[in-house]
Amino acid sequence: MDNSFNKYTKFSATDFALDDDFINWVLLPNGERNIIWNKVISELPEQKENIETAKKILFSFDTSVEKVPEKTRDRIWSSIISKTKERGTVSMKFHTFWWAAASVIIVLLAGFSYFYFNGFGQKTGPVNIAQNSDFKKDIPPGGNKALLTLADGSTIVLDSVQNGMLSQQGNAQVIKLQNGKLAYQKGGIEDVMKVEFNTISTPRGGQYQLELADGSKVWLNAASSITFPTTFLGNDRKVKITGEVYFEIAHNSRMPFHVTANSLEVEVLGTHFNVNAYSDEGEIKTTLLEGSVKVIKEGKSVLINPGEQVLAREGSGVLSVKKGVDVEAVMAWKDGYFQFENLSIKEIMYQVSRWYNVDVIYEGKAPSGHYVGKPSRDLNLSEIIKVIELSGVKITVIGKTIIVKD
Repeated sequence: MDNSFNKYTKFSATDFALDDDFINWVLLPNGERNIIWNKVISELPEQKENIETAKKILFSFDTSVEKVPEKTRDRIWSSIISKTKERGTVSMKFHTFWWAAASVIIVLLAGFSYFYFNGFGQKTGPVNIAQNSDFKKDIPPGGNKALLTLADGSTIVLDSVQNGMLSQQGNAQVIKLQNGKLAYQKGGIEDVMKVEFNTISTPRGGQYQLELADGSKVWLNAASSITFPTTFLGNDRKVKITGEVYFEIAHNSRMPFHVTANSLEVEVLGTHFNVNAYSDEGEIKTTLLEGSVKVIKEGKSVLINPGEQVLAREGSGVLSVKKGVDVEAVMAWKDGYFQFENLSIKEIMYQVSRWYNVDVIYEGKAPSGHYVGKPSRDLNLSEIIKVIELSGVKITVIGKTIIVKD
């Protein structure tokens, strides 16, 4: 192995992101640098993952994040400025999975233009970005954001459209109410035999509330969706969901309500319950608050009472019932706060990632142990991170990437 590569053997992803040679290669790749770093990757295959992670860190770099040490900001920005002066532009090689890189470059180039064309580019010392209030930004919490997909495939961005009637779907009028909630109300066309399906989906960093045509109320957490008929006809009411959704079902003994999440089905008459079916968590959790529900999976079923939860692991037909569930913790998201009650750091970061639309990287193994806390979902990301760090977890935030260290 080339002796000059010895220092990289114990580098973490953060160490690579702070290394001048690495920064130069990522920001200004050329033939010579490509040869050197391809050789590093070839001779240190165990560092390939850290190198790729470091590239992501640089591509998502945001000097506004207070967690980035001032010297780190100065070094990276000084490198960007000096290299840009040298060639006039910053050239970055992107990976297709890093779709936000293009917008990041615009921010970086805009930052360079500000400092260079206002005389700062003539300075030989590092540029102190932190002193400029234009860069003192934080990642705000999520809010009411959702996309409505109509029966014909057209879409409406619900968080930006004005209140009032949005569309006629079958014999139901789609109305955005004054409180921002969406409601389906019978009216207009009297073709009672026509049933159309709509879908509401929330992005990461979004949530939304819906009232179905039967009066049932629905709350969608971040990165979730519900597909439903605009009018309920026949002998039952059926909807399909992804992510996490809370229901308050209007009672109708003649028309049972069915919720499908992947291979699991929940059957109710009139009740309050929550279904957490995020695919990355590996199991579906159905928690009952009021009434009764039957949970069905692969021909097996179980009936639960209020305060109980059914766990259905993906790839398994087993349904296990958990009694004495902390319902307040389950419903914290709907009530406007996080409930980090005896959760692992990964369970916490699932929630943080979705609500703040950020990515999470674990440098080494995820810290063991369980953590507690009850912060508001109205806090900025930096404030949430401070709460989590009280438990001793080491966290660095760079741009829209959270790095959790072991």
